[in-house]
Amino acid sequence: MNTIGLVAFALVGATKAIREEFDLFGVAVVGLTTAFAGGATRDVLVGRMPLALRSTGEVTLGVLGVCLAVGLNVALARPDEHPIAQLSDAVGLAAFTTAGAIVATAAGTSGFGVVAIATINAVGGGAFADILLNRSPFVLLEDFYASCAVLGGATYWLATTVGVTGSSAAAACALVTIGTRLAAVTYGWRLPTAQLRGPAHDGT
Repeated sequence: MNTIGLVAFALVGATKAIREEFDLFGVAVVGLTTAFAGGATRDVLVGRMPLALRSTGEVTLGVLGVCLAVGLNVALARPDEHPIAQLSDAVGLAAFTTAGAIVATAAGTSGFGVVAIATINAVGGGAFADILLNRSPFVLLEDFYASCAVLGGATYWLATTVGVTGSSAAAACALVTIGTRLAAVTYGWRLPTAQLRGPAHDGT
């Protein structure tokens, strides 16, 4: 799960930086931040050394994702909007949600802790990347994205609570996360905002 998430998120983050016309160093920084920031935050929360600092293989996977993004940019006009990039994003979201839920459960956190760490693992990298791109983290806007990780993490916790084995719980978590994300992209799901509508708030 971690391997899939690293490659997929590095690809997604790098394509965003390419669209913003960052240089190659900037593209690499944003791509690797997207891949590693969420997992590093997860590891700090459970009290262990981030995997990215313990294995060169982790960084190699991130660099592979960045290189794939650069290659897609050569072949495609808008790689960040291509179905390949959107599918990679959904797969990465599911992979990191599941990895976060597994790590949190192994660390003995509460049900809330499992869902929270799974969500942070899944969307933390993208939030940091958006800051580097000088824009509000899109997970805080109305797009149905972080909610998919919340649902996936909750699925993992519920499955393990009722006695489902770890591998089956992981599969259920991944399926719920990727399924809801692809459905959100396909059908344009959005969360409602708190903006009030009416004569008193539209200047009339």
